[in-house]
Amino acid sequence: MTVEKAAGAKGGDYIAFNFIIVILQKEKLETVNYSAIFTFHLKTATMDPSSWPSQSELKEIRDIVAAMAGRCIEDVRVVASPYRICPLGAHIDHQGGTVSAMAINRGVLLGFIPSSDSQVVLRSGQFKGEVKFSVNEIVHPKHKIEVSKNDENDSSKQYEECDWGNYARGALYALQRKGNHISQGIIGYLRGSDGLDSSGLSSSAAVGVAYLLALESANNLTVSPEENIEYDRLIENEYLGLKNGILDQSAILLSSRGCLLCMNCKTKEHKLIRSPELQKDQNIELQKTYKILLAFSGLKHALTNNPGYNRRVSECQEAARILLNASGFGEVEPLLSNGKTFALVFNLNLKETFDNKLEPDLAKRAEHYFSENLRVIKGLEAWATGSLEDFGKLITASGLSSIQNYECGSEPLIQLYKILVNAPGVFGARFSGAGFRGCCIALVNAKHADEAASFVRREYQKIQPELASQWKQDKAVLICESGDSARVILS
Repeated sequence: MTVEKAAGAKGGDYIAFNFIIVILQKEKLETVNYSAIFTFHLKTATMDPSSWPSQSELKEIRDIVAAMAGRCIEDVRVVASPYRICPLGAHIDHQGGTVSAMAINRGVLLGFIPSSDSQVVLRSGQFKGEVKFSVNEIVHPKHKIEVSKNDENDSSKQYEECDWGNYARGALYALQRKGNHISQGIIGYLRGSDGLDSSGLSSSAAVGVAYLLALESANNLTVSPEENIEYDRLIENEYLGLKNGILDQSAILLSSRGCLLCMNCKTKEHKLIRSPELQKDQNIELQKTYKILLAFSGLKHALTNNPGYNRRVSECQEAARILLNASGFGEVEPLLSNGKTFALVFNLNLKETFDNKLEPDLAKRAEHYFSENLRVIKGLEAWATGSLEDFGKLITASGLSSIQNYECGSEPLIQLYKILVNAPGVFGARFSGAGFRGCCIALVNAKHADEAASFVRREYQKIQPELASQWKQDKAVLICESGDSARVILS
């Protein structure tokens, strides 16, 4: 079996990053050099028997596509596009903040065969009907889709309620927009991991990336992961008119199993950080150290009293604009990551600055942004030194700030978050995704993963029996591992 690794690293290459972090503590700048910590060994992706996708999943997808196209099963290629979690860096990517993320061993599978002409023919395991269009069409932005005034939500909401072929057309739009010549269509079948769409794990970004990789493979295009991050941003920001940042697609395209991805969403610089155990022994069984819990709330639609994702982004931009105007830099792009904003905030007392310059809601958004950036910086140090306990405490603090300062999360999600924090063996927990629906994530000691999952199922059933009943008991809380980046798997 051949694997085309989207991350593009060659087996055996050693890469040392000189990673300088500036930590802001008590209005002083402290520089820490982690160049030694972040030296690691990259290996070409292989199909681990315990990894995703399984051989049986691949065979099932190939059989379906071969039947659709009337071709041999050996002709079928499969894109494995993983879902992601963001342990630290919640809600700051759209402001150019620094985030952490990792792919998980669940995601979207897109089996496909290059068609003999320009036609794209798609079917889905989750959605009805068949999508057909030609790659010769000139695709225009579709961001005028009607969205409820009070529910301007994240991209997975759009994916769920609109024609499910929009992301395939969006991929064609992005490729055309950047001057790529696309002449070859695909015949494909798309399916996500059972029950995980609309769960806050960035299923929509995984779908967009899957279509990009399939169209690029069918048309023999060589595209870097960094280029595909930009292409998927075009799908979401320009084609669909969403205001999200680049965290999701970056995690999907840049992750490596066992590593924590750190990305500056303003400069696009990124690093992969291994834990000390993995630096010492590349063959260590990662699953013996920690597991990832996915706990589902049962909420698949944002509640109508939530203002939604796009409004929160606008509030952050407004806070940045006011702070920049106050410092005499009103002409600068209104992002909280802007150096002028950063300098203003930390030249003065944080709370005093917000209270004097911003109305209460905007002050909370700004406080979340700056405090979350500091949590990311501290979290990178904790991860690199192997302190999962400290890393977990920061995750929990991130979840609390999301509730109190970013003001996202419905009552069921907040209840689920509190249950996870108190579960045996859990290092830390927070919402996943935009935080208006879906699931919570937790990092848990691998030895206590089963016990913690049972505790969460039992306690959530007590306080939200109706929502908990929407999931089969064995699906309500899943135990996962970190995974590899998106890739095309050949027969």
